[in-house]
Amino acid sequence: MLAVLDGPVRVAYDLVTGLTSALHPLAGGLSAALAIVVFTAGIRLALLPLSRRQAAAGRARQRLAPQVEALRRRHRDDPVRAHQEVTALYRAEGTSMFAGIGPALLQMPVFTVVYRLFLSPAVGGHANLLLANTLFGVPLGSRWLLSPGAFGPHGLVFLALFILLAVVAWWTSRRMYAGQPAPAGPLARAMRLLPFGTVAVAAYVPLAAGLYLLTSTAWSTAERAILWRGVTAG
Repeated sequence: MLAVLDGPVRVAYDLVTGLTSALHPLAGGLSAALAIVVFTAGIRLALLPLSRRQAAAGRARQRLAPQVEALRRRHRDDPVRAHQEVTALYRAEGTSMFAGIGPALLQMPVFTVVYRLFLSPAVGGHANLLLANTLFGVPLGSRWLLSPGAFGPHGLVFLALFILLAVVAWWTSRRMYAGQPAPAGPLARAMRLLPFGTVAVAAYVPLAAGLYLLTSTAWSTAERAILWRGVTAG
C-alpha cells in the first residue's frame, strides 16, 4: 500500500468497523457486510455534489453538440479558428469542453482509499479484522478464484454476487447509448461489454471488495439514470 494512503485508509477502517459494531445488534453476523454497503453508499452520497456537476456539464455538452459540429464544419479548413469559436460558444454558455473532468479527478482518490481498504490484509500495521468477518459463513477476505471451496456451498455466495453484478452491468450497458445514436463498429461493441468486467474483477478480489464494487456500480447506474436524464433523453 502506498504510504500516503495509510492515514485515509485507517480513518475508513475505523468508520467501517464502528458501523459494524453499531449494526451488530440489528444485523448480527451480517453486520460487517451491511456496514460495507452503508459506508459505500455514504461515500457516494457525500460525493453527490461532484456528480451533479459532472451531469450538468454532460447535459451542456449534449445541448451544444449540434452547434459545435456546425462550427467545426464551417471552419474545417482552419482548426485554430474552429477551436476558438467552439471555446467561445462554451464560454458564452458558462461551461467548457473540459467541464466535469475536475469533479471526476477529485473522486478518484476517495475511491482508491475505499477500494484499498477492502483489499488490504493489514491496516496501520495490524491485521485487517474487517476481512475476518463473514457473509453467510464466507470470510469477507476470501477470494473466489483462490478459495478451495469455490464450487462448494460457499461458492453460492460469490455466485449471487456475480449475478447481481451482471444485472447491474446489463442495465448499465443497456442505457449506455439510450436516447442517442449508438456508434457502430468493434469499439462500440467493446464499450457495451466493458461494464461486465466488474464480474471478472469480483472473481479475483476479496468478497469485501466485491460488495463495495456492487454497491458503487449500482449507485453509479442509478445516479446516471437520474442526474443524466437530460442527456439520455437525447
